[in-house]
Amino acid sequence: VPLLLLLLMGLGFLGAEGRCFFNRTEEHCVCFYLSQETANSVIQCLAASVVEFRGGELERYTDIPISDPDPSTTEMLHSLVIRKIILGDLLVPEILLAQVLRFFSYTQVQELVFDSCVFQGRGKWETMANQDLPILSLKFHNVTSPSLEGREQDFSSLSTWLETLQELAVTSSHLTSLPCAIGTVFKALRLLDVTENSLGDESLVSTFCPGAFPQLQVLRLGHNNLSSYHGTCRSLQLLPKLKHLDLSQNRLMADSSSSCQWPESLQIFNLSDTGLGEVLTPLPPSLEVLDVSRNHLHTVDISLSFLKKLILSQNVLQAAPSIKNFPMLDTLHLDYNSITELPWQEMKNLKDVAAAGNPYSCSCSGAEGLQALVAMGLLGQGWPQDYMCQSPPDYQGRMVRDVPVSVLRCHSVAVIVPICIVLVLLVMAGT
Repeated sequence: VPLLLLLLMGLGFLGAEGRCFFNRTEEHCVCFYLSQETANSVIQCLAASVVEFRGGELERYTDIPISDPDPSTTEMLHSLVIRKIILGDLLVPEILLAQVLRFFSYTQVQELVFDSCVFQGRGKWETMANQDLPILSLKFHNVTSPSLEGREQDFSSLSTWLETLQELAVTSSHLTSLPCAIGTVFKALRLLDVTENSLGDESLVSTFCPGAFPQLQVLRLGHNNLSSYHGTCRSLQLLPKLKHLDLSQNRLMADSSSSCQWPESLQIFNLSDTGLGEVLTPLPPSLEVLDVSRNHLHTVDISLSFLKKLILSQNVLQAAPSIKNFPMLDTLHLDYNSITELPWQEMKNLKDVAAAGNPYSCSCSGAEGLQALVAMGLLGQGWPQDYMCQSPPDYQGRMVRDVPVSVLRCHSVAVIVPICIVLVLLVMAGT
């Protein structure tokens, strides 16, 4: 079927021989640089749930007229088990993409991925007006494309489909902005991932304008050019259903004269590697996971009634925070700080404690506390090799595991006094 071959395997006849490889266990088929001689190897991909095409020259097909499929082809497309298509290392003419994309309406493909592609030209997207597609997840990674500015009409033509899209990712693609009018098209979007781009404070304001992304629950903004903690907060206040926010690897500066309330629906908040010197309040009261690792925190003086997981690794803490401030806490990570002793009696009700790489004092109470946590099965990764004694001098450089904490040695007063009393009583009785 010529149309089917164009849609699923006609990704460039380069003269260099390529072929398709089908992993039956993973139901994943990968095709590299198909040639006329090896094009038939794509037939095996029809039994795969994931099909990946790497390399080719799609621009050779821009002048080929594409008509609607006949009933037999429509039935064949609909019967395919392919659920995900990945297009990689390709030059993609938009005019061809606009023609071919509507044929996905005859398939059951739910996820479309463009990896390391270059988009060229401008398609006739009006042909997609009122067109439904089964694709619920659309991802772009390391792509190059014309600016999105002035493309509002194109997105409007795609609105029937985009209004149903649930996941959108544009990562590592030098994205500087998402115009407001585009954001308002994505009425059902649950996840937006724009990690590792060039979004700044000003572009964030226009991206999350009134009416944009009304159903958004997961937002990943890590590794961008954001610099204002409170400015970012204000830009995201109009996302009433946001549950998961990732701001990691941005250099955020706090304005001490400002205050902002993050969306109260927020449950997972990632502020790791943002340069913060303190945990700023207020925080959403419903927060369940807070990651502030790889910062410059000296203390953590907050209370969160519903917090379950607190990640404080790679800071400069000299003491663990009070567990009493987090009555629902079950996971606490304190790796690579400056903590010398853990309040193990407070921690014994937790389920997961990570505290490797700290300069521990191996006095009786310090070593005994860590060994008690191990006995309760709370210390996981890193024990025992990453739990070392810094003091006293006799134990410096030794593993905490090897410090003797016998009852007689560490609780001599508590042991000797009762023995003395018993001896005195015996002597008196004998007398």
